[in-house]
Amino acid sequence: MGVMLAAGIAVRAAEAPGPQAAELTIMTYNLRYASDRPPNAWPQRRPVMKACIEHVNPDLIGTQEGVYSQLRDLEADLPAYAWIGTGRDGGSRGEFMAVFYRRARFEPVEFDHFWLSDTPQIIGSITWGHTNRRMVTWVKFKDRETGQEFYFWNTHFDHAVQQAREKSAQLVRERVEALRTRLPVILVGDFNAVAGANRAYDILVQEGGFHDTWHLARERHNEGVNTFNNFSGVQSGGQRIDWILLRGEADVAATEIVTFEQGGQLPSDHFPVVARLKLKPVAP
Repeated sequence: MGVMLAAGIAVRAAEAPGPQAAELTIMTYNLRYASDRPPNAWPQRRPVMKACIEHVNPDLIGTQEGVYSQLRDLEADLPAYAWIGTGRDGGSRGEFMAVFYRRARFEPVEFDHFWLSDTPQIIGSITWGHTNRRMVTWVKFKDRETGQEFYFWNTHFDHAVQQAREKSAQLVRERVEALRTRLPVILVGDFNAVAGANRAYDILVQEGGFHDTWHLARERHNEGVNTFNNFSGVQSGGQRIDWILLRGEADVAATEIVTFEQGGQLPSDHFPVVARLKLKPVAP
């Protein structure tokens, strides 16, 4: 496979990381909320999703759409992980942008939530013409293996209103810039926008200092597969709406759209996207 490195960072991305670097396996996964009827009801999907996550063996997962009972099920099924999140309607209500992490390896140092609106601190706020409440959950982690700190941000942009996607991208960009940090920032989510073909992507990647790990990777697996499958199997059209973005420097070994299924059952109506990378250590 050819390797497409973003202009201006090709040399840095290819450099060998320092001795403190350790590989991270990052997953972004729209779980599909737990309200479908058979054959795609949550009880049918739950064991397949568990098997899918165990197959990938990620260190960190940004999930979208999961509701509280569903996340509690995953917590029970995956005891090596803890999670942080809140419902987009407040408390345990509505869908979560939950962040799962290996409890033995990572220590959450800080976390917060905000809503994608002109009033981001108001729970459940919407101001851009969309009807579904949208939000961000972020966590600052310390890697116990290396002592390295980094940020992990997880979001879900609107599915219907382009203005809302663009304003969401701008708000995320502003909030990340407001950190005024040299630490790496990993941004994952279901952006409901095709990578490289939507203004929201440009705001973050072309103008916002983020790099798309898909293009930084030395190897890419299942390139061209749509990340939204609608429970209809693999479809090839290059519609990658689930992204793993990065501010900072990293050696990205591989990325993959994971087309896992078991006995004909897909775990979700999205395929998860995975990146295996080593962050370049930096001082805070």
